[in-house]
Amino acid sequence: MQVRVLPFGVLKDRLGASPSTVELPDGSTVQEFLARLSASLCEPPPQLHPLLRGIAVSVNAEFATGTQLLREGDEVGLLPPVSGGSECLERHVALTSDPIRPEEIVAAAKRAEDGAVVVFDGIVRNHSRGRQTLYLDYEAFHELALRQMKTLVEEAIRRFGIRDASIVHRLGRVEIGETSVLIVAASAHRAQAFQACRWLIDSLKSTVPIWKKETFADGAVWAAGEPFPEALAITSPEAGHGS
Repeated sequence: MQVRVLPFGVLKDRLGASPSTVELPDGSTVQEFLARLSASLCEPPPQLHPLLRGIAVSVNAEFATGTQLLREGDEVGLLPPVSGGSECLERHVALTSDPIRPEEIVAAAKRAEDGAVVVFDGIVRNHSRGRQTLYLDYEAFHELALRQMKTLVEEAIRRFGIRDASIVHRLGRVEIGETSVLIVAASAHRAQAFQACRWLIDSLKSTVPIWKKETFADGAVWAAGEPFPEALAITSPEAGHGS
């Protein structure tokens, strides 16, 4: 059988930006697919290739486990740790190639019953790790990213008792001083709004498939992502296949 492979972030540099197909025996699992892919990246393959450690995998735009069976024509996304185009909007979440306007989004979030609106405004700074930053480029697995962002908003409402929350993330080229991500939490009480806003940005950084490429005055690199939670990561960032 054949499955379609969609690499993201740093994996695109090694596997190619365009989707490709991989031939697998019928009844192969996600873990067996990764082992075969690893063998194509290094010969002989003593363990899982370093690029495939700590990744999450999606099958048909849903997070998958290592034991999930693959079927003919499945679309397999390879998602490196996230570092978090066209406009994709839902009620609470958005991915946009246009500049984010925080004032408009915050104003739209307020309601008469709110006692607090807490905002996280992530801004592109002009340096990182002692290097001069020129600009950032963001890319996402659109369908899965929007679904996960919406899930986070719904979970924040349940967990912290806030009235509502919004997440807007830029894609494409983002210049110094521009907003890359905006999170707004609205609540009757400030404590819940603060807690929800902090939890949302931390959770977004580790679970939403958005990747960041940093261009410096002396080169460019994909930002090292935060590890996926154990429930999502197919492999350990440290351990090799079979260890």
